[in-house]
Amino acid sequence: MRYDDERRVAVDAVIRASQLCRAVRAGELSGASIEKQDKSPVTVADFGTQAVISLALQQAYPNDPVMAEERLSDLPSLLRDKVLQHVAIILPGLGNGEVLAAIDRCDYNESGKERAWILDPVDGTKGFLRGDQYAIALALIENGEVVLGILGCPNLPLDIKQPEGPRGCLFIAVKGEGAVMRLMDDPLEQEIAVSDVTDPERASFCESYESTHSSHSDSARIAQILNVVVPPIRIDSQCKYGIVARGDASIYLRLPSKPGYEEKIWDHAAGWLIVKEAGGTVTDSLGRPLDFSTGRLLSKNKGIVASNGMIHSAVLSAIREVLGSM
Repeated sequence: MRYDDERRVAVDAVIRASQLCRAVRAGELSGASIEKQDKSPVTVADFGTQAVISLALQQAYPNDPVMAEERLSDLPSLLRDKVLQHVAIILPGLGNGEVLAAIDRCDYNESGKERAWILDPVDGTKGFLRGDQYAIALALIENGEVVLGILGCPNLPLDIKQPEGPRGCLFIAVKGEGAVMRLMDDPLEQEIAVSDVTDPERASFCESYESTHSSHSDSARIAQILNVVVPPIRIDSQCKYGIVARGDASIYLRLPSKPGYEEKIWDHAAGWLIVKEAGGTVTDSLGRPLDFSTGRLLSKNKGIVASNGMIHSAVLSAIREVLGSM
């Protein structure tokens, strides 16, 4: 297959990064996070994960640029030593300068002109800090098109109905090859597919845990129009794409919670491909395809709607009824 090597490198990097995240989460979190200028939290795990994945990509594909959420200039001395310590456990033998340079190289700003990797090192940092759901999201884009997507979800149950069962799911999709899921510590992969629900009344929603990320009130009105009676599944991060792709939920809504908000490319690239390859549909709230060629922001799109595809038009119709033309 065309992307076999990239798939192998990316999966290995995400698994290593997941190990780092679990180690950070298992340790003392006091002093392991700060608040960025936009008031969002960032942790040792965010910077450590970015370093681990950047180093893996640099070794395998030194000419490939990387676009990632975190910037070295945002790493305070308070967290620096802890980041270096955790990376050294996963990748021993590196100098501090190599690790910091790996974080710093992820400053690419284009996404439509060439091949580039897109990384959200810890998507759902608030969930990570609470001990809930978070994801490591890595995608490969060529000429503005997502061709490979990996979601590492270290805390996600293999079966959402059995939260005490095995945890730590890895979702993998390659353009034109379908989507699969496996456990972090088990290489056995299984094909996944979206739900077969055709009646919106039987559909289940998932949405952001944080109401600041997506309008819960608008989602509730849309659910009412569709006669959905099942309570929404509220979890952090691109894990939502994963549970839609494997059929746990039929609808994922991320509706604008404030005027003028633009989605970040790293929050959706990997998850978009995984749902698509699992047979689902992902558009913006107006039904337009997501345009990943516009740099760091999805500036041509408003909101996100993911579904199993069969009920997508009904969901979009309900959105128009609630939100109008936006």
